[in-house]
Amino acid sequence: MKITIICDVLGNPNNGTTVAALNLIKALKEKGHDIKVVCNDEDKKNLEGFYVVPEKNLLFLNYIVHKNGVKFSKVDKKVLIEALKDADMVHMMLPFALSRFTVKYCRAHKIPTTAGFHAQAENVTSHLFMKNIETANKMVYKFFYNKFYKYVDSIHYPTQFIKDTFESVVGPTNGVVISNGVNSIYTKHKVSKPNELKNKFVILNIGRYCSEKNQNVLIKAIGQSKYKNMIHLILAGCGPDKHRLMRLAKKNNIECEFNFYSRAQLSDVINYADLYCHPAEIEIESISCIEAISCGLVPIVANSRKCATKYFAIDEKSLFENKNSSDLCKKIEYWIEHPEEKEQYSQKYLNNSFCFDQQLCMDKMEKFILKNYYARKKMEIK
Repeated sequence: MKITIICDVLGNPNNGTTVAALNLIKALKEKGHDIKVVCNDEDKKNLEGFYVVPEKNLLFLNYIVHKNGVKFSKVDKKVLIEALKDADMVHMMLPFALSRFTVKYCRAHKIPTTAGFHAQAENVTSHLFMKNIETANKMVYKFFYNKFYKYVDSIHYPTQFIKDTFESVVGPTNGVVISNGVNSIYTKHKVSKPNELKNKFVILNIGRYCSEKNQNVLIKAIGQSKYKNMIHLILAGCGPDKHRLMRLAKKNNIECEFNFYSRAQLSDVINYADLYCHPAEIEIESISCIEAISCGLVPIVANSRKCATKYFAIDEKSLFENKNSSDLCKKIEYWIEHPEEKEQYSQKYLNNSFCFDQQLCMDKMEKFILKNYYARKKMEIK
């Protein structure tokens, strides 16, 4: 089948949407489908199957979005129409300008469409310093729906959490819940700690260094712990807040390592770490937390109403009050003091992780896309 995938944002795999897009592209190609990809990445310009459009100029917002490692796409009708020519199916990743033009074109030319839901309202309003203003967030969701999602044949939601959140604002939608899945490299295996960490309790966090990930809460929690001298914190990622977090770690006098790892390296780090902490306030799925769980690492996650990650927690021992560093400190100390129970919980989390197998999830995505194709064709015959 000829499938065109529209990526308003692609770039480096430093965010969940890009990773989800790249995984889907790879999986569909491996399944034998003819894939075309539209994006604004100049480095893809001469690659087969890629159609490159210009970057969208957001004027005064350019600095903010670039700081977060994001570039939005500008509509180039000529490039888009070429990429959509002869397409059997079109899947769009985000509800922005490129996809909004595409869905209108596809409706006019009777091309079946599906779309992923990979952007929370807060991902938009946080750039405008309004992420905690509920009226603004609801307006964003209504805009997403009225300008884009109500026109697609079906919506892919990575979690039930984001489906419920969106539908609480706009009403019922035609959508399915399918996890983006975890790469098979993230499995439990024996890895020795580096020599310099042999006598340390290693706490890991994976995610971009930005305000909504709340790594500052984790740093403060360790800073007030009676065990802080035995703790080594690893913040795996990159992002605009790196230097601010480094200063905070120094101020709290904690041992903190900042690093960006390859998949293979990160899998090893997860397997020698002792605990995973995820203080993010805003999250649609948090594949990084599922990666940790898939390696048997016990998590502690923020009990934030705007974050899907809390639903991965088995019980209250893996939850802490959102933004409360003192509560997080207590949970960290509990697991340090109960190593045998932590080992039991490790197995429990492993048992719960199999539904996130990426191959299984990509099989479901293929069926989702094909189902919508055949449903549309059946309607046309009638």
